[in-house]
Amino acid sequence: MFKNIKIENFRCFKSFELQQLGRINLLVGENNSGKTSILEAVQLLCSRTNFEPLSKIMANRSEYVRDDDDDSRGIGLLLDVKHLFYGHEIEPESQFSISGINDNEEEKMTVSIRTRDLNPRNNHIGESNQEFPGFDESLIELRELNFSVIWTYQDKQEISTLPLSINGGLALIRTRQYRQNPNKKVVRTQFVTSSSLNSKQMIELFDEVVLTPEEKLITEALQTIEPKIERIASVTSNKFRNSELKTGFVVLLSDSTQRLPIGSMGDGMWRILGLALAIVCAKDGVLFVDEIDTGLHFTAMSDMWKLIWKTAKRLNVQVFATTHSSDCWTSLASIAREEDAAEDGITIQRIEKDKNTAVSFNEREIVIAAEREIEVR
Repeated sequence: MFKNIKIENFRCFKSFELQQLGRINLLVGENNSGKTSILEAVQLLCSRTNFEPLSKIMANRSEYVRDDDDDSRGIGLLLDVKHLFYGHEIEPESQFSISGINDNEEEKMTVSIRTRDLNPRNNHIGESNQEFPGFDESLIELRELNFSVIWTYQDKQEISTLPLSINGGLALIRTRQYRQNPNKKVVRTQFVTSSSLNSKQMIELFDEVVLTPEEKLITEALQTIEPKIERIASVTSNKFRNSELKTGFVVLLSDSTQRLPIGSMGDGMWRILGLALAIVCAKDGVLFVDEIDTGLHFTAMSDMWKLIWKTAKRLNVQVFATTHSSDCWTSLASIAREEDAAEDGITIQRIEKDKNTAVSFNEREIVIAAEREIEVR
């Protein structure tokens, strides 16, 4: 597990550090304080040189750039990588880094913008730029840039590089075509956004769980919302697998013989299903949840945290989540009070703008804050 994380020049953070992390870490703070960016940073560190999580992170934020470069036509969407860097600007040698102490060893991911040599036959921009009034000379320099990722751990190092387009765009299709070496052990991660997982993602995760010992955990999770649920199944149809809607699953209740679409049972049921699938499929890895309380009534939050805590311990998962809800963190306090959390740790990390270190609350401090109605957000 990570015990601390340091972020430099990533998104809104010039320099920022999380300390005294535990198995469950709830990030609180004002809007636009960078909570989601911290989740993204830790996931990128876990992903090493695999570009797929990075592409999903940027796609979720719609961070695209239009590029009319001849060499870029036909390769689809381009990710505007400058938004990953502090100040939203890039130039040669720009870089950001994310490091952490993981099981008493430091690992670090450094992303940098590097200059590359151009093939002379493609070097036609400088010859023709006089024909275009207002041509931006700085674009010539951008055309020569690479997006480089270096991951280091002990004496190991991995390096991956992809070219940037004339406008500093990273081709989405190239990030997806770039495959991690299957022989390399990579930490498993799951990221649940504030809008939850879609049907395609949920069905793919359910396929990993079905007919395994963890399948029972999924049913138990749903029973925290509706105790009558006896079984859940996916509807294996391609139209559901490619759907962005909350569909593709049916449940059976103890007092009925009919299969009920899970969408009929409300947003809370969909949310808890997504959380349960994500944490089970993050076994021996890390789960990230943005606005974990979304769609859940305050009366269900204690059961949700109990599910997260017990499953995280059983399957060796470290959890990072965010919230704006006082009900959410006070419900976590009840778990810290009731459970033996001292060994692995439950923390609240308060993120404050213009501060370079999070304010960390351990189990005892969380319980005291809840009992005395002290605001930690």
